[in-house]
Amino acid sequence: MNDHEINRAVQYVTASTCYGRETVATILKTGFGELTDLAVQSKRLFERDALLEYVSQWTIRRTGQPEPLVREVLSCAGRWLDEVYDEMSPTPPEPPGPAPQDDEGGEPV
Repeated sequence: MNDHEINRAVQYVTASTCYGRETVATILKTGFGELTDLAVQSKRLFERDALLEYVSQWTIRRTGQPEPLVREVLSCAGRWLDEVYDEMSPTPPEPPGPAPQDDEGGEPV
């Protein structure tokens, strides 16, 4: 994620919650930063829920913010978290589909 995307997420979450911009920015930058580091450093594939739990716990420890606050902020930024998760997850090759049919619906071409 670039700074522009992080700032958009911070603005959205700040407007959607009762938390201050500085608190939200600290939580999101910490969480997104760890997620990005994992994407760069790890070859392992993580399930989304397990990864979100890890990032939540990491962010709680690093920021010193209460768990409910961190979880609410990260949950509110779920759209951006999903984008980062999708970027770091390898896309499996598509299985071969059925052979294309000719125009009359007959035998495969």
